[in-house]
Amino acid sequence: MTSLETARLAAKALDSKKGLDIKIIRIDDISSIADYFVIATGTSNTHVKALADETEFRLDEAGLSVSAVEGQRNDTWILLDYIDVVVHVFSEEAREYYNLERLWEDGEIIGNE
Repeated sequence: MTSLETARLAAKALDSKKGLDIKIIRIDDISSIADYFVIATGTSNTHVKALADETEFRLDEAGLSVSAVEGQRNDTWILLDYIDVVVHVFSEEAREYYNLERLWEDGEIIGNE
């Protein structure tokens, strides 16, 4: 599976649980940390956790194991690292605060899933 296919599968998983404002940002031309970021917003801390859990479950079903998970304790921002794809699931407040779209504005937005 290519990194773009992984990113799209993650976006589809987030969408299946009603994630909001889902974006795939291609960053491989401007950074070596990953090929894509997938960003989504949950409506509550419980929703953020459910979105991350569903993404991890769906990618695991596809044979992709998460390399690292960060932020599970506070559930306002959970990061799932799949090496070439990094999934960020935010609460509304955390997404506004960190504003990754602005930080990575030189990246190409592949899709608003």
